[in-house]
Amino acid sequence: MAAGAAKFMSILMTLRIAFKALGRNKLRTALTMLGMIIGVAAVITMVALGTGAQTQIEDQIRGAGTNMIMIMPGAATAGGVRQGSGTSSRLIPADAKALKLLPELDYVSEGVQSQQQVISSTSNWRTAIVGVNVDYQQIKAWPTKYGAFFTEADVTAAAKVCLLGSNVAQTLFGDDDPTGQELRVKNYIFSVLGVMAPKGASTSGQNQDDQIFAPYTTVMKKLSGTEFLNYMVASARSATDVPNTAAAITEALRMEHGLETGVDNDFMVMTQDDLIKARTQTTQTMTSLLAGIAGVSLLVGGIGIMNIMLVSVTERTREIGLRLAIGASGSDVLMQFLIEAVVISVVGGGIGIGLGYGISEFFRAYQEWPALVPPDAALTAVAFSAGVGIFFGFYPARKAASLDPIEALRFE
Repeated sequence: MAAGAAKFMSILMTLRIAFKALGRNKLRTALTMLGMIIGVAAVITMVALGTGAQTQIEDQIRGAGTNMIMIMPGAATAGGVRQGSGTSSRLIPADAKALKLLPELDYVSEGVQSQQQVISSTSNWRTAIVGVNVDYQQIKAWPTKYGAFFTEADVTAAAKVCLLGSNVAQTLFGDDDPTGQELRVKNYIFSVLGVMAPKGASTSGQNQDDQIFAPYTTVMKKLSGTEFLNYMVASARSATDVPNTAAAITEALRMEHGLETGVDNDFMVMTQDDLIKARTQTTQTMTSLLAGIAGVSLLVGGIGIMNIMLVSVTERTREIGLRLAIGASGSDVLMQFLIEAVVISVVGGGIGIGLGYGISEFFRAYQEWPALVPPDAALTAVAFSAGVGIFFGFYPARKAASLDPIEALRFE
């Protein structure tokens, strides 16, 4: 008990001496901390921006629909070369009918798209006419602002009806409710059934509000003149069923397309996790690159600490010799200089953490950039700062501890 108390008092005394020694050259100490401050602030900021961007991407994808699965044509093999998405138009309405028979799926919607000039009584606008069926609204969890979505009867009859994205409605009809108004697309007159609620940009940057939705049969027969689908979207019964549902979709489409064992799929089935992985890969790469740059800043800060501690050992050689001469052990001197290095690192790291949080908050509040600092980031930064102090402070501390007391006292 007494030995423990004595050890604790010794550590407190060493800390007091370390802070007093650092306080003698406040400007030099502050400049030494600067490398750690900049490095830690850079790390916190990069982690915050990277984590925020990834979280935003995940929220956007998961908010795009309920347990949504995307089926795209393409990914066929031609001449030994694997083609990309959309390179092979192998999806047809019959494929969607086959998927609707799967018990794993709640909803399935065909998807076909056509860029068209749309004309109202007072204005015109070029936008995408997206052909879907009635399940699309449920899959995307997308309510209407005005009016109601078209019906199954509209799809069967290839009716000339549509719903406007909020941006299209604003452009063509201003702030008025356009329900019941008419639009001309090519030589056809479409009746406006309503307006979709604002949705914002997708993860690919597409403005989802700059679209018009119509029955896919109408778009295929009257606007695009194609018998192929651009894509299909489906919804699994629950989030936990998504992987099994994706596998069931793949099996059903392979059977529908008559693909034998060993033949590559001529379609792509992408889950939300696949989309998240694809979208965040670039963000993670950039974050890693910037974190590497921030790591170099920490390395430079650590080298600065080593340099200043070596200078400090030289300046305080006589002091070290005196301490050793009156009974201090080499480990006491080693601990004193190690504590000084750690204090510089940790205090600098603490200031850097505060600065990093401040910069992150600035980007979030004033630049509208997503920024999210993980809860463990600050603890990791402090631990890393202490590690840098110990690593780069050990050599100067060991050099001080190994001094010969007599030679040190003679030092001029």
